[in-house]
Amino acid sequence: MRKCTLGLRAVLFMFAALPCAVQADVPPVFKGLENRIRPDLMTRAYITPLRIVWTGSPAASVTNAEVLLQRGDGQPEMGQRGMAKLHSSATDTASIILDYGRELHGGLHLVMGSSSRRQPSLVRIRFGESVQEASSTTDNAEWKVGFSTDDHAKRDIVMEIPRDGQIELGNTGFRFVRIDLLQPNTTISLKEASAILRYRDIPYVGSFHSSDARLDSVWMTGAYTVHLNMQEFIWDGIKRDRLVWLGDMHPEVSTVRSVFGYNDVIPRSLDLACRQFPLPKWMNGMTSYSMWYLIIQYEWFMQNGDRDFLNRHRDYIGGLIDLFDKTVDDRGMINGNFFLDWPSSPDKDGVNKGVRALLVWAMQDAIRLCRYMGDEARIATCERIIDRVRRHLDTPKALKQAAALMAVAGVMKPDKAFRDYLVKGHAKGFSTFYGYYMLEAEALAGEYKEAMDVIRTFWGGMLDMGATTFWEDFDLSWMDNTNRIDEIGDPSRKNVHGDFGGYCYPGYRCSLCHGWASGATAWLSRHVLGVEIIEPGCRKLRIRPHLGDLKFVEGSYPTPFGAVILRHERTPSGRVHTTVIARPDEVTLDIGA
Repeated sequence: MRKCTLGLRAVLFMFAALPCAVQADVPPVFKGLENRIRPDLMTRAYITPLRIVWTGSPAASVTNAEVLLQRGDGQPEMGQRGMAKLHSSATDTASIILDYGRELHGGLHLVMGSSSRRQPSLVRIRFGESVQEASSTTDNAEWKVGFSTDDHAKRDIVMEIPRDGQIELGNTGFRFVRIDLLQPNTTISLKEASAILRYRDIPYVGSFHSSDARLDSVWMTGAYTVHLNMQEFIWDGIKRDRLVWLGDMHPEVSTVRSVFGYNDVIPRSLDLACRQFPLPKWMNGMTSYSMWYLIIQYEWFMQNGDRDFLNRHRDYIGGLIDLFDKTVDDRGMINGNFFLDWPSSPDKDGVNKGVRALLVWAMQDAIRLCRYMGDEARIATCERIIDRVRRHLDTPKALKQAAALMAVAGVMKPDKAFRDYLVKGHAKGFSTFYGYYMLEAEALAGEYKEAMDVIRTFWGGMLDMGATTFWEDFDLSWMDNTNRIDEIGDPSRKNVHGDFGGYCYPGYRCSLCHGWASGATAWLSRHVLGVEIIEPGCRKLRIRPHLGDLKFVEGSYPTPFGAVILRHERTPSGRVHTTVIARPDEVTLDIGA
Protein backbone atom coordinates (compact mmCIF):
# COMPACT_ATOMS: atom_id res chain seq x y z
CA MET A 1 0.00 0.00 0.00
CA ARG A 2 1.11 3.56 -0.70
CA LYS A 3 2.52 5.24 2.39
CA CYS A 4 0.11 7.49 4.26
CA THR A 5 1.27 11.01 5.00
CA LEU A 6 1.87 11.79 8.64
CA GLY A 7 -0.83 13.89 10.24
CA LEU A 8 -4.56 13.85 10.83
CA ARG A 9 -5.24 11.68 7.78
CA ALA A 10 -2.82 9.03 9.07
CA VAL A 11 -4.40 9.21 12.52
CA LEU A 12 -7.90 8.72 11.14
CA PHE A 13 -6.81 5.77 9.01
CA MET A 14 -5.18 4.18 12.03
CA PHE A 15 -8.35 4.56 14.08
CA ALA A 16 -10.28 2.81 11.33
CA ALA A 17 -7.93 -0.18 11.53
CA LEU A 18 -6.77 0.36 7.96
CA PRO A 19 -3.18 -0.59 7.11
CA CYS A 20 -0.80 2.33 7.12
CA ALA A 21 2.98 2.26 6.82
CA VAL A 22 3.40 5.28 9.09
CA GLN A 23 2.73 5.03 12.84
CA ALA A 24 2.05 8.24 14.74
CA ASP A 25 1.26 9.19 18.29
CA VAL A 26 -2.42 9.88 18.77
CA PRO A 27 -3.14 13.48 19.86
CA PRO A 28 -4.82 13.38 23.27
CA VAL A 29 -7.93 15.09 21.89
CA PHE A 30 -8.69 11.98 19.81
CA LYS A 31 -8.39 9.46 22.65
CA GLY A 32 -11.56 7.42 23.05
CA LEU A 33 -13.06 8.50 19.73
CA GLU A 34 -12.27 5.32 17.81
CA ASN A 35 -15.94 4.43 17.29
CA ARG A 36 -16.85 7.94 16.16
CA ILE A 37 -14.27 8.49 13.46
CA ARG A 38 -14.87 7.56 9.83
CA PRO A 39 -11.82 8.25 7.67
CA ASP A 40 -12.15 10.06 4.37
CA LEU A 41 -11.14 7.56 1.69
CA MET A 42 -10.80 10.31 -0.87
CA THR A 43 -8.00 12.74 -1.73
CA ARG A 44 -8.64 16.44 -2.35
CA ALA A 45 -6.95 18.78 -4.81
CA TYR A 46 -7.64 22.38 -5.85
CA ILE A 47 -7.97 23.05 -9.58
CA THR A 48 -7.53 26.53 -11.08
CA PRO A 49 -9.94 27.49 -13.89
CA LEU A 50 -8.65 26.91 -17.42
CA ARG A 51 -10.52 29.79 -19.05
CA ILE A 52 -13.14 32.48 -18.61
CA VAL A 53 -16.13 31.47 -20.72
CA TRP A 54 -18.24 34.63 -20.24
CA THR A 55 -18.41 37.70 -18.05
CA GLY A 56 -21.98 38.83 -18.58
CA SER A 57 -23.26 42.18 -19.75
CA PRO A 58 -22.10 44.85 -19.41
CA ALA A 59 -18.52 43.58 -19.53
CA ALA A 60 -17.41 46.31 -17.12
CA SER A 61 -19.28 44.52 -14.30
CA VAL A 62 -16.38 42.03 -14.08
CA THR A 63 -12.78 43.29 -14.19
CA ASN A 64 -9.36 41.68 -13.85
CA ALA A 65 -10.99 38.25 -14.25
CA GLU A 66 -7.76 36.73 -15.66
CA VAL A 67 -6.39 36.73 -12.10
CA LEU A 68 -8.63 33.74 -11.40
CA LEU A 69 -6.67 31.69 -13.97
CA GLN A 70 -3.51 31.92 -11.85
CA ARG A 71 -2.83 29.21 -9.28
CA GLY A 72 -3.18 30.68 -5.79
CA ASP A 73 -2.13 29.64 -2.32
CA GLY A 74 -5.57 29.55 -0.69
CA GLN A 75 -4.75 32.39 1.72
CA PRO A 76 -7.17 35.36 1.95
CA GLU A 77 -5.75 38.87 1.77
CA MET A 78 -7.28 42.17 2.86
CA GLY A 79 -7.82 44.72 0.13
CA GLN A 80 -8.71 44.49 -3.55
CA ARG A 81 -5.45 44.99 -5.39
CA GLY A 82 -4.55 42.26 -7.87
CA MET A 83 -7.93 40.57 -7.57
CA ALA A 84 -10.91 40.01 -9.82
CA LYS A 85 -13.77 42.39 -9.06
CA LEU A 86 -17.47 41.79 -9.53
CA HIS A 87 -19.63 44.92 -9.38
CA SER A 88 -23.41 44.85 -9.50
CA SER A 89 -25.28 48.09 -10.10
CA ALA A 90 -28.84 48.85 -9.15
CA THR A 91 -30.04 47.14 -12.35
CA ASP A 92 -27.19 44.91 -13.61
CA THR A 93 -25.96 41.70 -12.00
CA ALA A 94 -22.27 40.89 -12.24
CA SER A 95 -21.78 37.37 -13.60
CA ILE A 96 -18.93 35.11 -14.64
CA ILE A 97 -18.70 31.55 -15.99
CA LEU A 98 -15.50 29.59 -15.33
CA ASP A 99 -14.32 26.48 -17.19
CA TYR A 100 -12.13 24.02 -15.27
CA GLY A 101 -11.17 22.13 -18.40
CA ARG A 102 -12.68 18.76 -17.68
CA GLU A 103 -15.39 17.07 -15.62
CA LEU A 104 -14.67 17.04 -11.87
CA HIS A 105 -16.30 15.73 -8.72
CA GLY A 106 -16.32 18.02 -5.70
CA GLY A 107 -17.14 21.66 -5.07
CA LEU A 108 -15.85 25.24 -5.14
CA HIS A 109 -13.31 27.04 -2.94
CA LEU A 110 -13.65 30.83 -2.96
CA VAL A 111 -10.93 33.06 -1.51
CA MET A 112 -12.13 36.65 -1.07
CA GLY A 113 -10.62 40.05 -0.56
CA SER A 114 -12.46 43.12 0.67
CA SER A 115 -15.87 44.23 -0.50
CA SER A 116 -17.91 47.44 -0.51
CA ARG A 117 -20.05 46.07 2.35
CA ARG A 118 -19.28 45.20 5.93
CA GLN A 119 -21.95 42.49 5.77
CA PRO A 120 -21.64 39.25 3.78
CA SER A 121 -22.69 39.50 0.12
CA LEU A 122 -25.36 37.38 -1.52
CA VAL A 123 -24.29 35.25 -4.49
CA ARG A 124 -25.77 32.53 -6.62
CA ILE A 125 -23.44 29.64 -7.53
CA ARG A 126 -24.46 27.24 -10.27
CA PHE A 127 -22.45 24.15 -11.13
CA GLY A 128 -22.82 22.72 -14.63
CA GLU A 129 -21.60 19.74 -16.58
CA SER A 130 -22.12 21.97 -19.60
CA VAL A 131 -21.88 25.73 -20.08
CA GLN A 132 -25.60 25.77 -20.70
CA GLU A 133 -26.42 23.85 -17.51
CA ALA A 134 -24.41 26.37 -15.48
CA SER A 135 -26.78 29.07 -16.75
CA SER A 136 -29.98 27.03 -16.69
CA THR A 137 -33.16 27.44 -14.69
CA THR A 138 -33.66 24.91 -11.91
CA ASP A 139 -37.04 23.19 -11.63
CA ASN A 140 -37.21 20.49 -8.98
CA ALA A 141 -40.97 20.04 -9.29
CA GLU A 142 -40.90 18.44 -12.73
CA TRP A 143 -38.29 16.78 -14.95
CA LYS A 144 -38.38 18.34 -18.39
CA VAL A 145 -36.20 19.27 -21.34
CA GLY A 146 -34.47 22.63 -21.00
CA PHE A 147 -34.38 22.63 -17.20
CA SER A 148 -32.00 21.34 -14.55
CA THR A 149 -32.62 19.79 -11.13
CA ASP A 150 -30.89 19.43 -7.78
CA ASP A 151 -31.63 15.70 -7.54
CA HIS A 152 -28.96 13.72 -5.66
CA ALA A 153 -26.60 16.71 -5.49
CA LYS A 154 -27.27 20.40 -4.92
CA ARG A 155 -25.95 22.32 -7.91
CA ASP A 156 -27.84 25.63 -7.69
CA ILE A 157 -26.98 27.46 -4.45
CA VAL A 158 -27.86 30.95 -3.20
CA MET A 159 -25.77 31.92 -0.18
CA GLU A 160 -23.88 34.69 1.57
CA ILE A 161 -20.10 34.83 1.31
CA PRO A 162 -17.75 36.69 3.69
CA ARG A 163 -15.25 39.39 2.82
CA ASP A 164 -11.51 38.95 3.51
CA GLY A 165 -12.07 35.23 4.02
CA GLN A 166 -12.75 31.95 2.30
CA ILE A 167 -15.57 29.46 1.95
CA GLU A 168 -16.12 26.03 0.41
CA LEU A 169 -19.42 24.86 -1.02
CA GLY A 170 -20.91 22.21 -3.23
CA ASN A 171 -20.56 18.47 -3.72
CA THR A 172 -21.50 17.44 -7.23
CA GLY A 173 -20.24 16.63 -10.71
CA PHE A 174 -19.35 19.63 -12.86
CA ARG A 175 -16.94 21.27 -15.27
CA PHE A 176 -18.32 24.82 -15.28
CA VAL A 177 -19.26 27.24 -12.49
CA ARG A 178 -21.34 30.39 -12.83
CA ILE A 179 -21.12 33.07 -10.12
CA ASP A 180 -23.76 35.83 -9.95
CA LEU A 181 -23.46 38.69 -7.45
CA LEU A 182 -27.08 39.22 -6.41
CA GLN A 183 -26.53 42.14 -4.02
CA PRO A 184 -27.25 45.42 -5.92
CA ASN A 185 -24.80 48.31 -5.77
CA THR A 186 -22.10 46.02 -4.41
CA THR A 187 -18.49 45.24 -5.31
CA ILE A 188 -16.72 42.08 -4.16
CA SER A 189 -13.14 41.03 -4.85
CA LEU A 190 -12.17 37.46 -5.65
CA LYS A 191 -8.59 36.28 -5.20
CA GLU A 192 -9.26 32.65 -6.16
CA ALA A 193 -12.12 30.48 -7.38
CA SER A 194 -10.69 26.97 -7.37
CA ALA A 195 -12.57 23.76 -8.02
CA ILE A 196 -12.25 21.12 -5.32
CA LEU A 197 -11.50 17.74 -6.87
CA ARG A 198 -12.42 14.79 -4.64
CA TYR A 199 -11.01 11.54 -5.97
CA ARG A 200 -9.25 8.26 -5.19
CA ASP A 201 -5.49 8.69 -5.42
CA ILE A 202 -4.78 5.48 -7.34
CA PRO A 203 -2.50 4.65 -10.27
CA TYR A 204 -3.71 3.86 -13.77
CA VAL A 205 -2.03 0.45 -14.06
CA GLY A 206 -3.78 -0.40 -17.32
CA SER A 207 -3.06 1.59 -20.45
CA PHE A 208 -3.87 1.70 -24.15
CA HIS A 209 -2.00 3.43 -26.97
CA SER A 210 -2.47 2.80 -30.67
CA SER A 211 -1.98 4.29 -34.11
CA ASP A 212 -5.45 5.90 -33.76
CA ALA A 213 -5.49 8.83 -31.35
CA ARG A 214 -9.31 8.82 -31.36
CA LEU A 215 -9.47 5.30 -29.92
CA ASP A 216 -6.81 6.27 -27.37
CA SER A 217 -8.95 9.22 -26.27
CA VAL A 218 -12.02 6.99 -25.95
CA TRP A 219 -10.08 4.52 -23.78
CA MET A 220 -8.80 7.22 -21.43
CA THR A 221 -12.13 9.05 -21.26
CA GLY A 222 -13.91 5.86 -20.21
CA ALA A 223 -11.21 5.17 -17.62
CA TYR A 224 -11.55 8.68 -16.16
CA THR A 225 -15.35 8.44 -16.17
CA VAL A 226 -15.22 5.42 -13.88
CA HIS A 227 -12.39 6.87 -11.78
CA LEU A 228 -14.56 9.87 -10.83
CA ASN A 229 -17.39 7.51 -9.85
CA MET A 230 -15.10 5.50 -7.56
CA GLN A 231 -16.03 7.37 -4.41
CA GLU A 232 -16.57 5.62 -1.04
CA PHE A 233 -18.68 3.25 -3.13
CA ILE A 234 -18.98 2.98 -6.87
CA TRP A 235 -21.65 5.33 -8.14
CA ASP A 236 -23.37 5.47 -11.47
CA GLY A 237 -23.08 9.25 -11.77
CA ILE A 238 -21.26 11.94 -9.80
CA LYS A 239 -23.99 14.56 -10.33
CA ARG A 240 -27.07 12.34 -10.36
CA ASP A 241 -27.54 8.64 -9.65
CA ARG A 242 -25.01 8.67 -6.82
CA LEU A 243 -26.13 5.17 -5.89
CA VAL A 244 -24.91 1.59 -6.25
CA TRP A 245 -26.87 0.05 -9.14
CA LEU A 246 -25.84 -3.54 -9.79
CA GLY A 247 -26.67 -3.63 -13.49
CA ASP A 248 -25.11 -0.27 -14.23
CA MET A 249 -22.11 -1.43 -12.23
CA HIS A 250 -21.09 -4.21 -14.64
CA PRO A 251 -19.46 -1.96 -17.29
CA GLU A 252 -17.79 -0.07 -14.44
CA VAL A 253 -16.37 -3.27 -12.96
CA SER A 254 -15.13 -4.27 -16.42
CA THR A 255 -13.36 -0.91 -16.73
CA VAL A 256 -11.95 -1.07 -13.19
CA ARG A 257 -10.47 -4.49 -14.01
CA SER A 258 -8.89 -3.14 -17.20
CA VAL A 259 -7.52 0.09 -15.72
CA PHE A 260 -6.99 -0.30 -11.98
CA GLY A 261 -7.05 -4.05 -11.36
CA TYR A 262 -8.07 -4.56 -7.76
CA ASN A 263 -9.73 -1.74 -5.86
CA ASP A 264 -11.72 -2.13 -2.65
CA VAL A 265 -14.54 0.03 -4.02
CA ILE A 266 -15.90 -3.07 -5.80
CA PRO A 267 -16.10 -5.50 -2.86
CA ARG A 268 -17.32 -2.66 -0.63
CA SER A 269 -20.13 -1.94 -3.09
CA LEU A 270 -21.09 -5.61 -3.48
CA ASP A 271 -21.17 -6.02 0.30
CA LEU A 272 -23.35 -2.91 0.58
CA ALA A 273 -25.75 -4.15 -2.09
CA CYS A 274 -26.26 -7.45 -0.26
CA ARG A 275 -27.00 -5.56 2.95
CA GLN A 276 -29.42 -3.21 1.21
CA PHE A 277 -31.24 -5.97 -0.69
CA PRO A 278 -31.20 -9.14 1.44
CA LEU A 279 -32.80 -12.20 -0.10
CA PRO A 280 -35.50 -12.74 -1.21
CA LYS A 281 -35.35 -9.13 -2.45
CA TRP A 282 -33.97 -8.50 -5.93
CA MET A 283 -30.96 -6.23 -6.31
CA ASN A 284 -32.29 -2.67 -6.76
CA GLY A 285 -35.75 -4.25 -6.94
CA MET A 286 -35.12 -5.75 -10.40
CA THR A 287 -34.63 -9.38 -11.42
CA SER A 288 -32.13 -8.41 -14.12
CA TYR A 289 -29.91 -6.56 -11.64
CA SER A 290 -29.62 -9.71 -9.52
CA MET A 291 -28.48 -11.47 -12.70
CA TRP A 292 -25.77 -8.84 -13.12
CA TYR A 293 -24.65 -9.49 -9.54
CA LEU A 294 -23.76 -13.10 -10.46
CA ILE A 295 -21.92 -12.02 -13.62
CA ILE A 296 -19.95 -9.41 -11.68
CA GLN A 297 -19.03 -11.91 -8.96
CA TYR A 298 -17.63 -14.33 -11.54
CA GLU A 299 -15.63 -11.74 -13.46
CA TRP A 300 -14.26 -10.15 -10.26
CA PHE A 301 -13.13 -13.57 -9.03
CA MET A 302 -11.41 -14.30 -12.35
CA GLN A 303 -9.59 -10.97 -12.12
CA ASN A 304 -8.45 -11.20 -8.51
CA GLY A 305 -8.80 -14.83 -7.41
CA ASP A 306 -10.02 -13.69 -4.00
CA ARG A 307 -11.49 -16.86 -2.50
CA ASP A 308 -12.12 -15.24 0.87
CA PHE A 309 -14.39 -12.66 -0.72
CA LEU A 310 -16.13 -15.29 -2.84
CA ASN A 311 -16.73 -17.51 0.19
CA ARG A 312 -18.09 -14.55 2.14
CA HIS A 313 -20.78 -14.23 -0.54
CA ARG A 314 -21.28 -17.99 -0.90
CA ASP A 315 -24.61 -18.11 0.96
CA TYR A 316 -25.99 -15.12 -0.95
CA ILE A 317 -24.95 -16.60 -4.31
CA GLY A 318 -26.50 -19.96 -3.46
CA GLY A 319 -29.68 -18.39 -2.13
CA LEU A 320 -30.00 -16.25 -5.26
CA ILE A 321 -29.69 -19.31 -7.50
CA ASP A 322 -32.45 -20.99 -5.49
CA LEU A 323 -34.59 -17.87 -5.81
CA PHE A 324 -34.25 -17.91 -9.60
CA ASP A 325 -35.15 -21.59 -9.61
CA LYS A 326 -38.43 -20.74 -7.88
CA THR A 327 -39.04 -17.71 -10.10
CA VAL A 328 -38.63 -19.28 -13.57
CA ASP A 329 -41.63 -21.36 -14.63
CA ASP A 330 -41.72 -24.36 -16.95
CA ARG A 331 -42.09 -22.09 -20.00
CA GLY A 332 -38.90 -20.23 -19.14
CA MET A 333 -40.81 -17.13 -18.09
CA ILE A 334 -39.56 -15.05 -15.16
CA ASN A 335 -41.88 -13.66 -12.52
CA GLY A 336 -40.60 -10.14 -11.92
CA ASN A 337 -40.16 -6.67 -13.39
CA PHE A 338 -37.97 -6.46 -16.49
CA PHE A 339 -35.38 -3.84 -17.35
CA LEU A 340 -32.38 -3.67 -19.69
CA ASP A 341 -31.75 0.03 -20.28
CA TRP A 342 -34.00 3.04 -20.78
CA PRO A 343 -33.78 3.30 -24.61
CA SER A 344 -34.96 -0.31 -24.96
CA SER A 345 -37.88 0.02 -22.53
CA PRO A 346 -40.63 0.82 -25.10
CA ASP A 347 -40.06 -2.59 -26.72
CA LYS A 348 -41.64 -4.76 -24.01
CA ASP A 349 -41.35 -8.01 -25.95
CA GLY A 350 -37.71 -7.35 -26.84
CA VAL A 351 -36.87 -6.49 -23.23
CA ASN A 352 -38.57 -9.69 -22.04
CA LYS A 353 -36.43 -11.77 -24.37
CA GLY A 354 -33.31 -9.83 -23.55
CA VAL A 355 -33.76 -10.36 -19.81
CA ARG A 356 -34.22 -14.09 -20.30
CA ALA A 357 -31.04 -14.22 -22.39
CA LEU A 358 -29.31 -12.32 -19.60
CA LEU A 359 -30.51 -14.99 -17.16
CA VAL A 360 -28.89 -17.69 -19.30
CA TRP A 361 -25.60 -15.75 -19.22
CA ALA A 362 -25.89 -15.27 -15.44
CA MET A 363 -26.59 -18.96 -14.85
CA GLN A 364 -23.59 -19.91 -17.01
CA ASP A 365 -21.38 -17.76 -14.78
CA ALA A 366 -23.14 -19.08 -11.68
CA ILE A 367 -22.17 -22.62 -12.74
CA ARG A 368 -18.54 -21.54 -12.90
CA LEU A 369 -18.82 -19.91 -9.48
CA CYS A 370 -20.35 -23.06 -8.03
CA ARG A 371 -17.49 -25.14 -9.39
CA TYR A 372 -14.98 -22.88 -7.66
CA MET A 373 -17.05 -23.02 -4.45
CA GLY A 374 -17.55 -26.81 -4.68
CA ASP A 375 -21.36 -26.51 -4.79
CA GLU A 376 -22.22 -29.38 -7.14
CA ALA A 377 -25.93 -29.47 -6.26
CA ARG A 378 -26.51 -25.92 -7.42
CA ILE A 379 -24.69 -26.57 -10.69
CA ALA A 380 -27.56 -28.89 -11.57
CA THR A 381 -30.05 -26.21 -10.52
CA CYS A 382 -28.44 -23.67 -12.85
CA GLU A 383 -28.47 -26.16 -15.71
CA ARG A 384 -32.20 -26.78 -15.22
CA ILE A 385 -32.91 -23.04 -15.27
CA ILE A 386 -30.91 -22.63 -18.50
CA ASP A 387 -32.77 -25.50 -20.11
CA ARG A 388 -36.19 -24.10 -19.18
CA VAL A 389 -35.32 -20.70 -20.65
CA ARG A 390 -33.56 -21.86 -23.82
CA ARG A 391 -36.39 -24.17 -24.89
CA HIS A 392 -38.86 -21.29 -25.07
CA LEU A 393 -36.70 -18.33 -26.12
CA ASP A 394 -37.21 -17.04 -29.65
CA THR A 395 -35.63 -14.05 -31.35
CA PRO A 396 -36.63 -10.40 -30.84
CA LYS A 397 -38.13 -8.39 -33.64
CA ALA A 398 -35.63 -5.53 -33.84
CA LEU A 399 -34.07 -4.77 -30.45
CA LYS A 400 -30.28 -4.58 -30.66
CA GLN A 401 -29.92 -4.87 -26.89
CA ALA A 402 -31.75 -8.21 -26.81
CA ALA A 403 -29.90 -9.59 -29.84
CA ALA A 404 -26.56 -8.66 -28.27
CA LEU A 405 -27.40 -10.46 -25.02
CA MET A 406 -28.55 -13.52 -26.96
CA ALA A 407 -25.25 -13.65 -28.80
CA VAL A 408 -23.22 -13.25 -25.60
CA ALA A 409 -25.31 -15.93 -23.86
CA GLY A 410 -24.94 -18.32 -26.80
CA VAL A 411 -28.66 -18.55 -27.57
CA MET A 412 -28.27 -16.81 -30.94
CA LYS A 413 -25.40 -17.28 -33.37
CA PRO A 414 -23.23 -14.17 -33.28
CA ASP A 415 -23.13 -13.82 -37.06
CA LYS A 416 -26.95 -13.80 -37.13
CA ALA A 417 -27.07 -11.19 -34.35
CA PHE A 418 -24.63 -9.06 -36.30
CA ARG A 419 -26.22 -9.52 -39.74
CA ASP A 420 -29.88 -9.24 -38.73
CA TYR A 421 -29.64 -6.66 -35.94
CA LEU A 422 -26.39 -4.96 -35.01
CA VAL A 423 -24.98 -3.88 -38.37
CA LYS A 424 -28.23 -2.22 -39.42
CA GLY A 425 -27.80 1.53 -39.18
CA HIS A 426 -24.22 1.15 -37.94
CA ALA A 427 -24.14 2.96 -34.54
CA LYS A 428 -27.81 3.94 -34.74
CA GLY A 429 -29.68 2.31 -31.88
CA PHE A 430 -26.58 1.92 -29.72
CA SER A 431 -26.87 3.12 -26.14
CA THR A 432 -24.19 4.25 -23.72
CA PHE A 433 -24.95 1.32 -21.37
CA TYR A 434 -25.81 -1.57 -23.69
CA GLY A 435 -23.46 -0.43 -26.42
CA TYR A 436 -20.82 -2.43 -24.55
CA TYR A 437 -22.72 -5.69 -25.11
CA MET A 438 -23.41 -4.81 -28.73
CA LEU A 439 -19.63 -4.43 -29.17
CA GLU A 440 -19.12 -7.78 -27.43
CA ALA A 441 -21.57 -9.46 -29.79
CA GLU A 442 -19.82 -7.95 -32.81
CA ALA A 443 -16.51 -9.30 -31.49
CA LEU A 444 -18.02 -12.78 -31.15
CA ALA A 445 -19.04 -12.48 -34.81
CA GLY A 446 -15.44 -11.58 -35.72
CA GLU A 447 -16.48 -8.07 -36.76
CA TYR A 448 -13.71 -6.22 -34.90
CA LYS A 449 -13.25 -3.52 -37.53
CA GLU A 450 -16.96 -2.70 -37.50
CA ALA A 451 -16.95 -2.54 -33.70
CA MET A 452 -13.96 -0.18 -33.73
CA ASP A 453 -15.75 2.04 -36.25
CA VAL A 454 -18.79 2.12 -33.95
CA ILE A 455 -16.54 3.24 -31.08
CA ARG A 456 -15.08 5.99 -33.27
CA THR A 457 -18.56 7.11 -34.33
CA PHE A 458 -20.63 6.72 -31.16
CA TRP A 459 -18.25 7.26 -28.24
CA GLY A 460 -16.16 9.55 -30.45
CA GLY A 461 -19.31 11.54 -31.16
CA MET A 462 -19.53 12.51 -27.50
CA LEU A 463 -15.90 13.67 -27.66
CA ASP A 464 -16.79 15.77 -30.71
CA MET A 465 -19.47 17.49 -28.63
CA GLY A 466 -16.94 18.46 -25.95
CA ALA A 467 -17.19 15.47 -23.61
CA THR A 468 -14.38 14.78 -21.15
CA THR A 469 -16.37 11.95 -19.55
CA PHE A 470 -19.02 9.72 -21.11
CA TRP A 471 -22.72 10.35 -20.74
CA GLU A 472 -25.80 8.68 -19.33
CA ASP A 473 -27.45 8.85 -22.73
CA PHE A 474 -26.45 9.85 -26.24
CA ASP A 475 -27.86 9.55 -29.73
CA LEU A 476 -26.02 10.44 -32.92
CA SER A 477 -28.98 12.54 -34.08
CA TRP A 478 -28.26 14.95 -31.22
CA MET A 479 -25.20 16.19 -33.11
CA ASP A 480 -27.16 17.77 -35.93
CA ASN A 481 -27.10 21.60 -35.80
CA THR A 482 -26.28 21.50 -32.10
CA ASN A 483 -24.10 23.49 -29.70
CA ARG A 484 -21.27 21.69 -27.89
CA ILE A 485 -21.30 21.44 -24.11
CA ASP A 486 -18.27 23.77 -23.77
CA GLU A 487 -19.66 26.76 -25.68
CA ILE A 488 -22.41 29.27 -25.09
CA GLY A 489 -23.27 28.70 -28.71
CA ASP A 490 -25.76 30.01 -31.19
CA PRO A 491 -29.23 30.50 -29.66
CA SER A 492 -30.80 29.38 -32.94
CA ARG A 493 -29.27 25.92 -32.48
CA LYS A 494 -30.17 23.25 -29.94
CA ASN A 495 -27.95 22.46 -26.96
CA VAL A 496 -26.72 18.87 -26.93
CA HIS A 497 -27.13 18.70 -23.15
CA GLY A 498 -30.33 20.57 -22.41
CA ASP A 499 -32.57 19.90 -25.40
CA PHE A 500 -32.59 16.10 -25.54
CA GLY A 501 -32.99 13.08 -23.30
CA GLY A 502 -36.01 11.23 -22.03
CA TYR A 503 -37.29 8.87 -19.36
CA CYS A 504 -35.64 9.85 -16.05
CA TYR A 505 -32.98 12.09 -17.63
CA PRO A 506 -34.58 14.82 -19.75
CA GLY A 507 -32.64 18.00 -20.37
CA TYR A 508 -29.92 19.01 -17.97
CA ARG A 509 -30.92 16.30 -15.51
CA CYS A 510 -29.00 13.95 -17.81
CA SER A 511 -25.67 12.97 -16.25
CA LEU A 512 -22.59 13.70 -18.38
CA CYS A 513 -20.38 11.45 -16.22
CA HIS A 514 -22.07 8.07 -16.04
CA GLY A 515 -20.05 4.94 -15.30
CA TRP A 516 -22.24 2.63 -17.35
CA ALA A 517 -21.01 4.43 -20.49
CA SER A 518 -17.39 3.27 -20.05
CA GLY A 519 -17.71 -0.10 -21.78
CA ALA A 520 -15.63 0.87 -24.82
CA THR A 521 -12.56 1.11 -22.55
CA ALA A 522 -12.95 -2.45 -21.31
CA TRP A 523 -13.70 -3.65 -24.85
CA LEU A 524 -10.53 -2.11 -26.30
CA SER A 525 -8.37 -3.75 -23.61
CA ARG A 526 -10.09 -7.09 -24.07
CA HIS A 527 -10.29 -7.31 -27.85
CA VAL A 528 -7.77 -4.90 -29.40
CA LEU A 529 -4.99 -5.23 -26.83
CA GLY A 530 -6.34 -8.76 -26.70
CA VAL A 531 -6.19 -9.76 -23.02
CA GLU A 532 -8.55 -12.51 -21.80
CA ILE A 533 -8.38 -14.11 -18.34
CA ILE A 534 -8.27 -17.90 -18.43
CA GLU A 535 -7.50 -18.81 -14.81
CA PRO A 536 -8.63 -17.05 -11.60
CA GLY A 537 -6.36 -14.32 -10.36
CA CYS A 538 -5.00 -13.70 -13.89
CA ARG A 539 -2.60 -16.60 -13.44
CA LYS A 540 -3.12 -17.45 -17.10
CA LEU A 541 -4.00 -14.96 -19.80
CA ARG A 542 -4.89 -15.63 -23.42
CA ILE A 543 -3.48 -12.95 -25.74
CA ARG A 544 -5.41 -12.58 -29.01
CA PRO A 545 -5.05 -9.04 -30.42
CA HIS A 546 -7.41 -7.80 -33.14
CA LEU A 547 -5.96 -4.68 -34.74
CA GLY A 548 -8.60 -4.08 -37.40
CA ASP A 549 -7.16 -1.18 -39.42
CA LEU A 550 -4.58 -0.21 -36.78
CA LYS A 551 -0.85 -0.29 -37.48
CA PHE A 552 0.01 -1.01 -33.85
CA VAL A 553 -1.37 -1.11 -30.34
CA GLU A 554 0.52 -1.22 -27.08
CA GLY A 555 -0.58 -1.13 -23.50
CA SER A 556 -0.74 -2.79 -20.13
CA TYR A 557 -3.21 -4.92 -18.22
CA PRO A 558 -3.31 -5.09 -14.40
CA THR A 559 -2.98 -8.42 -12.60
CA PRO A 560 -2.67 -9.09 -8.85
CA PHE A 561 1.06 -9.65 -9.44
CA GLY A 562 1.79 -6.56 -11.52
CA ALA A 563 1.11 -5.32 -15.03
CA VAL A 564 1.45 -7.34 -18.20
CA ILE A 565 2.81 -4.97 -20.86
CA LEU A 566 2.38 -5.79 -24.56
CA ARG A 567 2.99 -4.33 -27.99
CA HIS A 568 1.35 -5.63 -31.17
CA GLU A 569 2.54 -4.46 -34.61
CA ARG A 570 1.24 -5.24 -38.07
CA THR A 571 4.06 -6.51 -40.23
CA PRO A 572 4.40 -5.79 -43.98
CA SER A 573 2.94 -9.24 -44.65
CA GLY A 574 -0.20 -8.30 -42.73
CA ARG A 575 0.47 -10.58 -39.77
CA VAL A 576 0.51 -9.26 -36.21
CA HIS A 577 3.76 -9.53 -34.25
CA THR A 578 3.49 -9.46 -30.44
CA THR A 579 6.23 -8.32 -28.09
CA VAL A 580 5.92 -9.03 -24.37
CA ILE A 581 7.57 -6.08 -22.65
CA ALA A 582 6.81 -7.15 -19.07
CA ARG A 583 5.18 -10.20 -17.47
CA PRO A 584 5.03 -11.12 -13.77
CA ASP A 585 6.52 -14.55 -13.05
CA GLU A 586 3.20 -15.74 -11.63
CA VAL A 587 1.35 -15.06 -14.90
CA THR A 588 1.43 -17.42 -17.88
CA LEU A 589 0.62 -16.09 -21.34
CA ASP A 590 -0.98 -18.04 -24.19
CA ILE A 591 -0.09 -15.89 -27.19
CA GLY A 592 -1.73 -16.46 -30.54
CA ALA A 593 -2.61 -14.60 -33.72
